[in-house]
Amino acid sequence: MVNITIDDKKFEVPEGTTVLNAAREAGIDIPTLCNHPMLTPYGGCRLCLVEVDGFRTLQPSCTLPVINNMVIRTDTPKVRAARKFILNMIFSERNHFCPYCLVSGGDCELQNAAYAEGMTHWDLMPNWEPHLLDASHPYIIIEHNRCILCRRCVRACSELVGNFTLGFEERGAQCTLVADLGVPLGESSCIGCGTCVQVCPTGAMIERWSAYHGLEKDVKRTKTICVGCSVGCGIETISRNNRLVGIDGDWDASVNNGVICDIGRFHPVNDERIRLTMPMMIKNGSRVEVSREEALRSAAEYTKSNKKEQTIAVISTRLPIEALDVFKQLFSAIGILATTLEEGLKTKPIATLADSGRYPTEATLDELSHSDCVMVIGEDITKDHQVTSFFIKRRVPSGLKIISVSSEPVGLKNFSRLHLKINAGSEVEFIQSLINTCKSEKIDEQSKTGIKPDDFQQVVDWLKTSKNPLIMYGQEYFKNKFLDAVEKLTELAEASHAKLISTKGGANSLAASQLGLDQPISLDGVKNVFFVVGDERLSEPVLKKFEKVSNLIVLASYHSPLTDVAQIVLPIQTWLEDEGTYLNVDGRLQKSIRSFEATNQIKSCTDELLSMAEYVGVEIDKNWKTRLTQRRSPVEIDENKMKEIQ
Repeated sequence: MVNITIDDKKFEVPEGTTVLNAAREAGIDIPTLCNHPMLTPYGGCRLCLVEVDGFRTLQPSCTLPVINNMVIRTDTPKVRAARKFILNMIFSERNHFCPYCLVSGGDCELQNAAYAEGMTHWDLMPNWEPHLLDASHPYIIIEHNRCILCRRCVRACSELVGNFTLGFEERGAQCTLVADLGVPLGESSCIGCGTCVQVCPTGAMIERWSAYHGLEKDVKRTKTICVGCSVGCGIETISRNNRLVGIDGDWDASVNNGVICDIGRFHPVNDERIRLTMPMMIKNGSRVEVSREEALRSAAEYTKSNKKEQTIAVISTRLPIEALDVFKQLFSAIGILATTLEEGLKTKPIATLADSGRYPTEATLDELSHSDCVMVIGEDITKDHQVTSFFIKRRVPSGLKIISVSSEPVGLKNFSRLHLKINAGSEVEFIQSLINTCKSEKIDEQSKTGIKPDDFQQVVDWLKTSKNPLIMYGQEYFKNKFLDAVEKLTELAEASHAKLISTKGGANSLAASQLGLDQPISLDGVKNVFFVVGDERLSEPVLKKFEKVSNLIVLASYHSPLTDVAQIVLPIQTWLEDEGTYLNVDGRLQKSIRSFEATNQIKSCTDELLSMAEYVGVEIDKNWKTRLTQRRSPVEIDENKMKEIQ
């Protein structure tokens, strides 16, 4: 610890702390534009200049580390004059219309900095040279007229996301933000995560839907979690007048530290599906609106009266544990098979091995920040679990060895030290060959995998010589050989001293498996399906599969081809209108917090299932925590966190 003085106040701070961070910890505001807490200090804008005793010139506080007995002044006439001059220089370079610009939602840091200095006009006349606007991207607009060249977006794209799409070309006033080698953003390697938009301090990078939706002070921010996949990223929803305006990553969330993908940031805002607002039933051959009580009573009677061997119940893993648990108790009590969609079955083989004690406790996602060698097999994580790919890709400059293995094109290929394209269906054989190589057994030159023995040796050498090797895998390309693959991967991990992480599929797939909702779906002889869709967007194969069922009862948030053919339809709340608990890929229990109220007094899925249980006559035990841990988990479930969740 070192002793410092800021504006005549004495403080003790850890050695190596920057002056800017020390001031922030002390509650002293120093304006800055290029600095962001999640990015490496850059010192580009110079707005954070301070006076330091013993230094001849003003110093940038964002890059200056404190030393013992340092005396700092943040609000002297010299500092104020420098700030105003710097702002004048920034305003002179581009076409900023701050007095009446609303594009940034009123949270423009450049605008706020100018107002803080009492600026009502510019001392230097801008060049008024028009700059192009890039609207080629489906989610993001680049307004070069408002760019201040702070490079936050460039640094975020490389340091946080690891995509390295953005950069700058030319120098001085001609310096311009570019994507790749100067192509439009919509034609570039941009993956649309929107991190650049979130860190932009001005209106230079904006979302297509969130711009012009009012001032920052008029919106409501709610910290919750994304349920797009099993990672469970922390997010902040932005709503106004009970309507979703935008989504930001939550910088304080320990799972993702603020980075989210396009599915978490843009898809919910751009959801054009039509909401279900009233219960419906087919009466006399016509679909009519009915009361909630009539729909529930009819669904209960219908379910009880049907033959149990001809009926199954299916639920989406996007729904909270509370709903999954009530669902399982309800249908198990009346003798109906209860299970999940394919997403919920992705942990079945892992759970089977965990039950038998033949599967090791998996590593957590934090290990991706410490591993020196990562092999990814069985899934394109840049598409299905994007944030995990960010954790890997951003470590490429530090020398991380990435091995990608797939029979299909994958986005990780361009970031991999070694990419192995194997023959389709040969994944299990590939893993077995790696095991044989670990044991110094001979590999067949004509391997059906299509991989040369030298490549097997290279993979094994990297895994065995690395201090912290890790194998991440999914189910995408293993198909019906997944159980065999998991067994082989377990053996490979043991032979190479590597840790394992499985991606697990949907948001609550692991929880569904822990509750026993991971039974295979067969529609042979099935005439009746009770389908809890929630707000999941069903794929075409799933829709076609269930549309053929004679009798459907559907609980859903949106209209779909499935609700169009169902005998009974009950509307339920969306993920952002509901509250509940989720178990992520790491075994972390997290709460999803309601962001806004549902219209038409639509109930949550859990409430509707509890009401169904009352009509059917099934008593529900709400202590889901006990049942969640009755089965051995492939990851360590945080039971301390479980006690915190009410």
